[in-house]
Amino acid sequence: MSSQDTNIRPVIRQLDETVANRIAAGEVVERPASAVKELVENALDAGASRIRVTISQGGKSLIRVEDDGCGMAAQDLPLALSRHATSKIDGSDLLDIRSFGFRGEALPSLGAVGRLTITSRAEGAGAAQIRIAGGKLEPPRPAAGNRGTVVELRDLFFATPARLKFLRSDRAETQAIVEVIRRLAMAEPYVSFLLADEPEDRILFRADAEQGELFDALQTRLSRVMGREFIENAIPIDAERDGITLTGFAALPTYSRGAAVAQHLYVNGRPVRDKLLTGALRAGYMDVLAGGRHPAAVLFVTCDPHQVDVNVHPAKAEVRFRTPEIARGLVVGALRHALAGAGHRASSTVGTAALAAMRSEPAAPTPRPAYQADYGNRAWAARPSAQAVGAALAFQSPAFQAPGFAEAPSGRVEPELPAPEDAPLGAARAQLHENWIVAQTARGIVIVDQHAAHERLVYERLKAQAEANGIASQALLIPEIVELSQPDAERILSIAPQLEALGLVVEAFGGSAVAVREVPALIRKLDATALIRDILDDLTDQGASDRLQARVDAVLSSMACHGSVRSGRRMSAEEMNALLREIERTPRSGQCNHGRPTWIELKLSDIENLFGR
Repeated sequence: MSSQDTNIRPVIRQLDETVANRIAAGEVVERPASAVKELVENALDAGASRIRVTISQGGKSLIRVEDDGCGMAAQDLPLALSRHATSKIDGSDLLDIRSFGFRGEALPSLGAVGRLTITSRAEGAGAAQIRIAGGKLEPPRPAAGNRGTVVELRDLFFATPARLKFLRSDRAETQAIVEVIRRLAMAEPYVSFLLADEPEDRILFRADAEQGELFDALQTRLSRVMGREFIENAIPIDAERDGITLTGFAALPTYSRGAAVAQHLYVNGRPVRDKLLTGALRAGYMDVLAGGRHPAAVLFVTCDPHQVDVNVHPAKAEVRFRTPEIARGLVVGALRHALAGAGHRASSTVGTAALAAMRSEPAAPTPRPAYQADYGNRAWAARPSAQAVGAALAFQSPAFQAPGFAEAPSGRVEPELPAPEDAPLGAARAQLHENWIVAQTARGIVIVDQHAAHERLVYERLKAQAEANGIASQALLIPEIVELSQPDAERILSIAPQLEALGLVVEAFGGSAVAVREVPALIRKLDATALIRDILDDLTDQGASDRLQARVDAVLSSMACHGSVRSGRRMSAEEMNALLREIERTPRSGQCNHGRPTWIELKLSDIENLFGR
């Protein structure tokens, strides 16, 4: 550019309404699923009890949303297609938002990039229809229709063809629309939802309106949408703190997923993807999940609208709490309390996976360990081999002299003293390969990993002691000085009391530097500077940090591992039954310190099916 060009003053122009709407559409309507979300939320705001969505080619050529809501009068239709025109708020209080929509941008944005037709009838009025294509609006005209609204969007992005190049395949866009409807349906159990593909004439998703009390209706709806397995392995959540309520369901740690695809979070009924809440969900499961696994949960945060700002993103997918520390603490605390209350429970899918492994035939008759667990998959199952059967038969031999056992007349090995088979984990009957305890229950058998189970018991005991007595700290001979920016120094000093409770003593050193004077005695080698900076990164990203707590827990876990019953140790009947009873009493004992199950249950009916009985 020449020096003469740099002296040219740019001219400020007023963009016409069509261009402005197309720019707004880029923020509000990212893909067909975004359009479906906006239109279905409008139907919910209108009080609809039945919503039908029809699509074609992944929503690119057709999106039709029909509802039985309150509808609109003919004179309201042109205004509904004007920017920043809405019936949801009056503009006097931008925090008192009790509806999905309020910005007045969705309909004019859709009309600017596609061919939009709205047919609507309000109670006691005649039906009317209005059309807009590429920003060109036609006057309303009389039409035929029932009470409610039908919005038909064709040829999305025809007016901005460059946007079409960024869309994915029809199948991927269809799946995104299904996910949008699923997320909205989970929060509205009293509304019927139907999603259909027009050319293929097939139902993609259907959820009829539920009946009964809200919690029961929600549980039934989640069972239909998330699957019965989720509800069977989920813990109900109901907690409140300082005016913020948390309800919903959180799955047991052993019912986990390989990705965060089963995490659904809502704020005042609005589905959100919020870093604060997802971080709190992750923290709630901090020491009960295996590496690379993600919890499954459907959680509803409810509070006064003035306590949360939903107007921080055009798509309203993010929120900002006035007191984020309270919201996060509520989620973390409620989840940890619920998981502890679940005690020794493990997901039913673990036993199901074990049975599936037993039914399957090996690809080749290659030898393998008797009970080799595949911890990389969700099925922590084991296939019995000839060696395992031989080991089990060895218990019937008089040569076997396990302490506390005597040979029964029938040849079976029985404990000398009766044990309660009606207890959750039953009575110990045998120990296989000096690692697996087999117990008999009233309805089947339980197989326990003795090392993993005892490791969890010791770990929980160490954590309880650390919480009661505090984490011992060790003073550094020379304090470690960490140079920070002034905001970072203030941020780290603001949580100094919490860090001190974990054995890390941080004080101001002058200027923007802080001094680390004491570190947790449990952690022998600690790079205090790196830890402080990592904690600051967590505070910036999530508003809180559990990094130091995780380090302390990792040390306690390692101590528990070395102090627990080892694999290969032969146990007496009394020891095995004592271990079973302790598992039943200990919080979070359904999984070991690494998130793997400590026991699996095989029901008697399922075992009989294995033998074709």
